[in-house]
Amino acid sequence: MKRVTTIFLQIVVVLIGLGALAFLLWEPHVEGRNAHATIFEIYFKDPFLAYAYAGSIPFFIALTRIFRILALARRAQGITPEVVKAVRTIRYCALAIICFVIGGEIIILNNESDDRAPAVVMGGVLTLGSIIVAAIAARYEGRLATRLT
Repeated sequence: MKRVTTIFLQIVVVLIGLGALAFLLWEPHVEGRNAHATIFEIYFKDPFLAYAYAGSIPFFIALTRIFRILALARRAQGITPEVVKAVRTIRYCALAIICFVIGGEIIILNNESDDRAPAVVMGGVLTLGSIIVAAIAARYEGRLATRLT
């Protein structure tokens, strides 16, 4: 892969991570039930928010692994055991995100609220995206492992 391309993709990965972090920090302040709440009430009296933050950890781990794969590609090291391990970690992170989303959907469906439908749709989109990432990672992990041996 060309050096300029990998640097561009690394910048894109960093921007995705910064955008996700900004969204995680900004969104609770404008959410309907937290519109007039204090910082303490937003962050320490909402267990679902803590669950969402814990569920974002695999996403950020996967982004760091993607960044590392691009750094190895920029140095033209080829297929190494480190690349195979990073792809495997990305697959596990996608599966963990699926588990967190399903748990969040269960929490939302058991909540007595009128606005469940948008949250369920967003959870479905996140689950579908994570399934696609996990399937692609599993396929490339197998291909890279056979080329490595």
